[in-house]
Formats: sequence, C-alpha cells, structure tokens
Amino acid sequence: IVTDPMEPFQLLEEKLAKVVETYRRTQLENRALLQEIEKLKAASKQGAQHQDALDRELQALRREREDVRARVERLLQQVESLTKHDSAGA
Repeated sequence: IVTDPMEPFQLLEEKLAKVVETYRRTQLENRALLQEIEKLKAASKQGAQHQDALDRELQALRREREDVRARVERLLQQVESLTKHDSAGA
C-alpha cells in the first residue's frame, strides 16, 4: 500500500483553513455582539434618564396637588366662615 506522503500535510492544511475560517467568523460575531451591547447600554441609559425625568415630574405634580388641596381647604374655610357669619347675623 502506497500512500501519498503529502496527505498528512494536506489534512493539516484543511484543518488549519477551517480553524482560520472559524476564527474569522467568531471575530465578526464578537464585533457584532459588542456593537449590540453598546446599543443596549445606550438605550438603557436613555431609559434611565427618561425614568428619572418622569420621577421628577411626578414629584412636582404631587407637590402641586398638595398646594391646590391646601388652597381649596382655605377657600372652603373662608366660605364656611362667611356662611356662619351670614347665618348668625340673619
């Protein structure tokens, strides 16, 4: 049985070519994944900033509601005192 003395080298060359191709493909996939990570980080940061803005707006609206409630209570007290005064004077 005569075998080609170059056959082991050809097999090694084929295996090496597959390794190189796999390396290149994983490098491309890695770059794409890193870009996706950066996009997600940016979106997350933007979402957090938006959430902070909504929280501040909610706090401001709650303060405003309390101010309005206090004003309405004062007005009701004034109206009540006027109606008591009018009923007592009548």
